[in-house]
Amino acid sequence: MLFWHGLGDDETIWKLLTARTQSCKVGMCWSWPLVSALVLCSLLSVGTVRTAPCQTCRKLTDSFIKGLERTANKNFGGGNTAWEEEKLAKYARSETRLLEIVEAACEKSDFDCNRLLEQIEDQVETWWFHRQQEAPDLFQWLCIEELRLCCPPGHYGPECTECPSGPGGVCGGLGRCEGEGTRLGDGDCVCDPGYSGVLCQDCADGYYREKSSNHTQPPCSACHHSCKKCTGPQDNKCLDCKPGWILHSSKCVDVDECGTELARCPSNTYCFNTDGSYECRGCDQACVGCMGSGPARCKKCARGFRLTGAKCLDIDECSEKAIACPGLNEACVNEEGSFRCECAEGFIRRDSICVENLPPAGPEKGLFDDMTDDEVLVLQQMFFGVVICALATLAAKGDMVFTAIFIGGVAAMAGYWLSEKGDRVLDGFLKGR
Repeated sequence: MLFWHGLGDDETIWKLLTARTQSCKVGMCWSWPLVSALVLCSLLSVGTVRTAPCQTCRKLTDSFIKGLERTANKNFGGGNTAWEEEKLAKYARSETRLLEIVEAACEKSDFDCNRLLEQIEDQVETWWFHRQQEAPDLFQWLCIEELRLCCPPGHYGPECTECPSGPGGVCGGLGRCEGEGTRLGDGDCVCDPGYSGVLCQDCADGYYREKSSNHTQPPCSACHHSCKKCTGPQDNKCLDCKPGWILHSSKCVDVDECGTELARCPSNTYCFNTDGSYECRGCDQACVGCMGSGPARCKKCARGFRLTGAKCLDIDECSEKAIACPGLNEACVNEEGSFRCECAEGFIRRDSICVENLPPAGPEKGLFDDMTDDEVLVLQQMFFGVVICALATLAAKGDMVFTAIFIGGVAAMAGYWLSEKGDRVLDGFLKGR
């Protein structure tokens, strides 16, 4: 085996291609994986290669030719090129160059190219070493003659049958031959836009033959968009009309399907006439069935709407006499064709009822939690003053002077407690905080 092109990470294909067997073709044999020879003959023989698309073979040979151009000026790259060429043959026809070209012939992600290359490596080697001089066109030799995947231009099918041709070439030069260049197709002409017939010699529907002053076949040009057949491009040159139009005085007049029994629109839609046809458009949301667009064309008003004058208009359920939202602390919000109930401002829904939105309760405050630093300092000073007075009174052993001082300190402290701050602190103390 001269080279190897991996077919991806498919484990089944890898195992299939790593054993040994023989797959036969007239004049040469192939070396392939060790599985049933009969199965391999059906999978990897040249007969299987024939089913590969012609474009894959063309892509492969085009890539091979680009590889030839890319390596045209290269050599072995060793220190003694003359010795290498004498002993290893010239680089231009060497196995080394072939390997470089083949390794870049297919992208790793191109499964079809890699599969085909694996199957035809013997033919590629044969062409490289023995047939280049007599068959310089690799595509012609490999894809058309050897593998029989493609046909020459102007031919199609398994036997490369000649395509139908006219004075202008294949399909009169006005179309293409189905399957041309491949072993597929039926050879019928696929005409260019505006042409029809076996050899695309006629004008298609909607086209007319222009007049020509010389003897050449004039081209086909488009009729007016309403004409199926015509003698000119104007709207009054019609001979026959396209569906949805009717001929009147050489003009095609639009048929109003909406005014006849021709239109078929599903329920809750209405017919809208267009040139040569019609559309079914949806009714307004206020309608149950309609005769046209908007709330004034309703056959019946939808739920949540009421006929007011000539239109089906939204009912404001929030202003109706009946209470729309009977729940406590609920507010009604009107919508198009309906309404919704929300909790009033300052309330939130909890367990399907609206309750007051209060901040979460925190831990209870203590006696001195709300007191400022200045208030605490005053209380401390007063406390020490009372203590000093008490000590002085005891030292005086009942002396009236010190007793008066003690009473004054107690009175000052009492005055604080009777003040606004004292009332707040006392209130907290009485509540056990």
